[in-house]
Amino acid sequence: MQAVGVVGLGTMGAGIAEVCLAAGHEVRAYDGFEEARERGLERIRRGFARRVEKETMTQADADDALARLTPCAALADLADCDLVIEAVAEIPDVKHELFAELGRLAKADAVLATNTSAISVTGIAEASGRPDRVVGLHFFNPAPVMRLVEVVRTPHVDPQVYADAIAFAEGLDKEAVPCPDTPGFLVNRVLVPMLNDAVRTFVETGADPADLDRALKAGAGWPMGPLALIDLIGVDVQMHASQAIADGLGDPHYAPHPLLAEMVEQGRLGRKTGAGFHEYESAP
Repeated sequence: MQAVGVVGLGTMGAGIAEVCLAAGHEVRAYDGFEEARERGLERIRRGFARRVEKETMTQADADDALARLTPCAALADLADCDLVIEAVAEIPDVKHELFAELGRLAKADAVLATNTSAISVTGIAEASGRPDRVVGLHFFNPAPVMRLVEVVRTPHVDPQVYADAIAFAEGLDKEAVPCPDTPGFLVNRVLVPMLNDAVRTFVETGADPADLDRALKAGAGWPMGPLALIDLIGVDVQMHASQAIADGLGDPHYAPHPLLAEMVEQGRLGRKTGAGFHEYESAP
């Protein structure tokens, strides 16, 4: 899996591309929107600049990594990649349509991976027309920092493809944890309802968001408060993940709090828009 394609250059896609480049892979980075593509490429450049500034990478190595990055304006430019990782919106129809196209475009022995946080990987795999070569590679935000990658298996995946996916994730210096294709996988099955409860507590008590976050950090040992964490993840991502888990389990307890939908309508998506439960000086 030397040549890696990344589809979608938002916060997650840019982070995944950076991680792959740092591990020595060639990366072809695609986003259908030119402005989003340019923002994503700038995120990747800033990521390597931070590595140099923190002295975790030399300038020469950073330059070498960026030289292996190829921006792509057409999905077909990823046709000969060994692995293609999708990091687009958490909307089932969008992912299914994309994987149907990737299934037609990618070379026969390519592995296709989705970074979905809660949507059925089995459904995405079936949409591709080659379900034996599809896995979930669920990175966590921010991908260059967070150690975990959930490697999601479906009933259809070829055992060797799955083993190769685990080896790939480990080669990125990540903790690769095998996961069944269950709603929310492992982490979000636990985390998403907890974050929804934090939103519910915020609404019902009228507590200041900073106070609620401070209380969970000091009282429960959280490294980041739950509302700040939603802002980091993205209010829209939390909403879609909650709904996907609720639909998958048939349990309304997992459904997103209505406030999240209101915030999405207002464009208050968290750090990426400069405002969510907290205010930020500027979007990244």
